[in-house]
Amino acid sequence: MLRDASDAVKKNYYDSTYHGLNWDARFREYDEKLKSAPSLNAGLTMIAAFLDGLKDSHTYFSPPTRPYRLDYGYRLAPIGDQILVTRVRPGTDAEKKVKPGDRLIALDGGPVTRENFATMEYVLNTLSPRQTTRLALRDPSAADREVVVETKVVPGRQVRNLTGAGADMEMNDLIKEQELDERQYRQKFAEIGDVLIWKMPVFLLDNSEIDKLFSIARRHSTLILDLRENPGGLVDAAKRMISNLFDHDVKVFDRMTRHGRATVVAKSRGSSAYAGKVIVLIDSGSASSAEILARVVQLEKRGTVIGDRSAGAVMETQILTFAQGDATAIFYAVAVTDADLLMTDGKSLEGVGVTPDELALPTPLDLAAGRDPVLAQAALMAGLSLDAAAAGKLFPFEWRPF
Repeated sequence: MLRDASDAVKKNYYDSTYHGLNWDARFREYDEKLKSAPSLNAGLTMIAAFLDGLKDSHTYFSPPTRPYRLDYGYRLAPIGDQILVTRVRPGTDAEKKVKPGDRLIALDGGPVTRENFATMEYVLNTLSPRQTTRLALRDPSAADREVVVETKVVPGRQVRNLTGAGADMEMNDLIKEQELDERQYRQKFAEIGDVLIWKMPVFLLDNSEIDKLFSIARRHSTLILDLRENPGGLVDAAKRMISNLFDHDVKVFDRMTRHGRATVVAKSRGSSAYAGKVIVLIDSGSASSAEILARVVQLEKRGTVIGDRSAGAVMETQILTFAQGDATAIFYAVAVTDADLLMTDGKSLEGVGVTPDELALPTPLDLAAGRDPVLAQAALMAGLSLDAAAAGKLFPFEWRPF
């Protein structure tokens, strides 16, 4: 796995100098370290640390699927300079001990900040899952407490046999999992008066789907595009979104690869483009294509961006899959950044993010009460009367079936 990761970077990474790292020497160093790895998790963490030397949001290791699924029962997010509990799953141990609006001070004894939050989630969810987590919390009244939360674990399969006995059942399971994912990522919208509110969870639409939603938007004078918690997706989808927002061609970014520089332009849909007012919502979970779209709207003065500073994870990547075994296989993957993206101001968003035109953050009390003051503020800008409580009920969060 380590060698596959090393070779993937050597063949595909956009910077052939690896930011000044001696890549071969780094491989030898980690190859030696792996010989004394005390556990599977430790070995997988070493491979991830090997790639982390590039300090690149889009270059990382995806280890083999675990023989179980888990849910900690709570969701966390950076909001401003705090890490807050945003949701708690019903029926879990967390429901008895953790509440939306709680501030996370430390997890398993380690402080969690906006700067190390992504690393914490990667370790917790991918590299080294925990059967319990110890949370130091501060509630909205500023009272501190510490709780130990039991993780919900459901046994699963360690390997997939797609050719032998039981292959049909394996394929059916995979199809069901894909359908659940598609439901989680479906586009949602609400038409309220002369305003269309479009909740876009991910950039995984084809052109016809995007054009269809914009045909609905054209019936309204204002489009509120909610990209909060949107991790990105296909750059082509972002380009098509931009094509629908401008009556002229727009330069999106310059794509910087090890082979040179290329300009990426979104071709306008002309008279079919949306001509109304545009308001874009972002937060710390808005990444990649979501950040690109928000920044283009800013740079081209096409609309207003409100919310929180975005993730600052904006590169192009390709995911290379590998397997150990034949009919019965263990799969893993390495994501490798093959391009840096420079916006029209000559700057990269990587590690920086998009700063909104208007800062708007939910408070711990808002989270506790299920209110959405950010969407309510956007609605007010659109001339729509929508209070924070009603806004919080507009797109109910759906937990993925476990």
